[in-house]
Amino acid sequence: MSGAATRQAPKPRRRPNLVRAGLLAALIGGGVACGQAALVAGLDSLLPDARGINHFNRPGTLTILSADGKVVHKIGPVTREKLTPETLPTLVEQAFIAAEDRRFYQHNGIDPVGIGRALVRNISKRSVEEGASTITQQLARTVFLSQDRTLVRKLKEAALAGKLERQLSKAQILTEYLNVVYLGSSAYGVADAAWVYFSKTPDQLNLPEAALIAGLPPAPSVYSPLVNPDLALERRAVVLRRMQEAGFISSSEQQQAEASPLELKPAEPKYWDSQAPYFSSWVQQELPQVLTPEQLEVGGLTVRSSVNLAWQKEAQKAINTYARGDMEGALVAMEPGTGLVRAMVGGTDFLDSQFNRAAQALRSPGSTFKLFVYLTALKEGMLPERVLRDSARCFRGYCPKNFGNRYLGSVSMVVALQNSLNTVAVALLQELGFDKVIATAKSLGISRELGRFYPMALGAYEQTVLDMTAAYAAINNGGIYVKPTPFEEILGPNGELLWSRRVEGDPGKRAVNSDIAAMMMWMLQRAVQSGTGGGAALPNRPVAGKTGTSEGGRDLWFIGSIPQLTTGVWLGYDDSRGTKDTSVVATYAWRAFMAPITKNLPVRQFPPRPELQDTYRGGKKPPERAKATYRPGDDLPYRVPQPLELDPSPSLEGEVAPIQQQESQAPAAPPSSAPATAPPPALEAPPPPVTAPTPP
Repeated sequence: MSGAATRQAPKPRRRPNLVRAGLLAALIGGGVACGQAALVAGLDSLLPDARGINHFNRPGTLTILSADGKVVHKIGPVTREKLTPETLPTLVEQAFIAAEDRRFYQHNGIDPVGIGRALVRNISKRSVEEGASTITQQLARTVFLSQDRTLVRKLKEAALAGKLERQLSKAQILTEYLNVVYLGSSAYGVADAAWVYFSKTPDQLNLPEAALIAGLPPAPSVYSPLVNPDLALERRAVVLRRMQEAGFISSSEQQQAEASPLELKPAEPKYWDSQAPYFSSWVQQELPQVLTPEQLEVGGLTVRSSVNLAWQKEAQKAINTYARGDMEGALVAMEPGTGLVRAMVGGTDFLDSQFNRAAQALRSPGSTFKLFVYLTALKEGMLPERVLRDSARCFRGYCPKNFGNRYLGSVSMVVALQNSLNTVAVALLQELGFDKVIATAKSLGISRELGRFYPMALGAYEQTVLDMTAAYAAINNGGIYVKPTPFEEILGPNGELLWSRRVEGDPGKRAVNSDIAAMMMWMLQRAVQSGTGGGAALPNRPVAGKTGTSEGGRDLWFIGSIPQLTTGVWLGYDDSRGTKDTSVVATYAWRAFMAPITKNLPVRQFPPRPELQDTYRGGKKPPERAKATYRPGDDLPYRVPQPLELDPSPSLEGEVAPIQQQESQAPAAPPSSAPATAPPPALEAPPPPVTAPTPP
């Protein structure tokens, strides 16, 4: 063989142009992919973040929680109960997928196959029988967009659906959709619908019930079985057929379910009615005081409130027990140091009347207003032992009277308070001057105008139960006034903190010296131990308080405190007619509320009586004093008269008498007999007896 024959053929060389072409193609493909990714990322940046979709709330929604986190009330178009991916029943899942989005687990937010199928079916049936929007699109539209039928909205909807699919799992998308979809009759979400139509939880639904609910989204108000039961059955049959076509159920199951009657068991949405309706209405009235109009408009608010639902129940029970017949009542219980209102009752039946008599009604406070007179006397340097004259007399034409036209002669200031002697209170007002007493009331939160007339001492100027209770709470708080509030915290739609009492709440303001407040509390304790407030006494626990009765028994009051809580009670008629009763009834109502709620509260003591000096020099002669030496903690060093049978009522016949009238007007005649009162509820120990005094 020749050398040429034996030489091996040379290997073909790679062509440089093919290599360069491959590299170029790879670069172009990578660039396209990067460009597509950049485009998607750029579009995504312009769209809302879907990962916080579980915080979605419609505008105007409000959830009120109790102090221990229980739901008190859900207001507005809010989902009251929600499903989680773990609690989603398979039957409900299958029913909605068959009815709304058969290829839910195959598409990426937009389903071209579904669009084509719906188009063919709707054309053949010459009606809209099947929608083309996927569950993902419907969720995007409900949460982020409007219901406008525009091309721009549809494009946004498609873009958002893609982002939802990229950020959330299928299970999350389906669950969130089932929680927000409107299903008629104020039901937002499957859990609400199961309760509203069948009084069931979602896991308790059977096949025909699940199919009926799944058929509601296209026209919930039309297909609602509570509105159009025949149309609801027709729509249920459509869903059952689709479930059979999708292979979720057999033909026999379909036929059996179609033959089933509706068997509705309607119920109101959960938390539709408030567990503390008067308190809830007050929360809504107070929200504009702490939030902006923009925050209120957005909605999705959660209020962590101050209400104690167990106490609220006892408060309503106490008012309903003692507001007999068509009488009404109100109660406010608040913490002195924080201003938090733990219970509020504004009437006997919220369904019958939504008027909140605790926060809105203006009523004569009667002798509870004497707090400001006696407190001013203490501020000016008087002591409880100062002896004053209790006798029938007139003050420039105004002639107050004691109950039964009984007068005790020379009495100490503390005895005058505990027996609620009207002439002494008016005499003190005259001695101290109107301006000082009005200033004291204003410092304790009394904002309504107070006229310079003598009947002011006896409660002639109307106040709310809330304001009067807050004033007494300030004295219980060592003289620091804290504005009453229902709010601990307010959270926004995404769970963000909008307002906190600890940061933005009322820090309180000094109204009176702490020693003066302690002395006043000591005097108010005597009013319960040995005076007109005896019906409020609690076994083995100190109580301080004051009764009040307006002219003719139209308003019956008691405002009392233990160191941890101050509670005000009012009873009366809306038309201000006489009750033919006394404030003793209000003490019983107070006691009926306080006795059960204090069983689990520790027994605490009020501050001891402070050692103060009598520094008042406003009078023209030195004050009369009891001759015996008094030491803090001792009983009074003089004989204490027995308390009156009831809290005396002021004489306010017709218009308030002006100061300029003459003193020659005679006092009004006493009532012929004391009205009867209801007995207090049985407790561990009976209250001290409330008996009429022996005339001096």
